[in-house]
Amino acid sequence: MYKSANMTLERAIEIAVNAHKGQTDKYGAPYIGHVLRVMNMGITEEEKICGVLHDVVEDTGWTFEQLEAEGLSPFILEGLRGVTKLSEEEDYDHFIQRTLQHPLSCTVKLNDLTDNMDVRRIPEVTEKDISRLNKYLKAYRIITAHRIATQAEKR
Repeated sequence: MYKSANMTLERAIEIAVNAHKGQTDKYGAPYIGHVLRVMNMGITEEEKICGVLHDVVEDTGWTFEQLEAEGLSPFILEGLRGVTKLSEEEDYDHFIQRTLQHPLSCTVKLNDLTDNMDVRRIPEVTEKDISRLNKYLKAYRIITAHRIATQAEKR
């Protein structure tokens, strides 16, 4: 039975907290901290909901269909699809191109990348960290350039 599209931010937080329970990031910190930081960078309710849920499908047992059944709106659901890698095999550049297809995806991915590039979370920066940070910086530049071009077209 599907609920109407009325998921609250509180329900989204509850789903994320339960879904990420026990998970840690690469440096041993509770993973929920990352998704809450991404959520807090959002301005609108949609950005906050998508932000807190942005890794739920990719990193836990939740599916898009379950989130829809919980009342996630079609707009947020499509935004969430754009920030979710479909598989481990999906090429990162292809993933970023998919992100560009939805304005909410772009905003949430920029927030995600901002948190991921915060070197204060890294106890000791390694070559592997630098390589990952460069990949994130490239994605950040692509998404930002796309947003600037899109805004210029609207004028």
